[in-house]
Amino acid sequence: MDTAIIDEPRIAALKVTKDSIVAQLVDGRTISVPLAWSWRLSDTTPEQRNDFEIMGNGQGVHWRDLDEDISARGMLYGISARRPKRAARVKQLTARGGNRK
Repeated sequence: MDTAIIDEPRIAALKVTKDSIVAQLVDGRTISVPLAWSWRLSDTTPEQRNDFEIMGNGQGVHWRDLDEDISARGMLYGISARRPKRAARVKQLTARGGNRK
């Protein structure tokens, strides 16, 4: 009898708090990453953060309105979302009150 071994981490449940993204994996482990790990999620409201769906067989999570995806593997191995350089610069300029020279 062959037994299939699944070595791919899969998410069974997810909770997003004000500080963390916490995933319960199907194998019983709980993993979490800081909310700041996803710049798209950290810049949103609690309602937007909690409007997600678990993708496929638990391979990841998708936030449709935010155009954000996080994989179970990415959470497990610490592969964070990097803020695009242009978006970071625009945010920096906006915080300072515009493009002053």
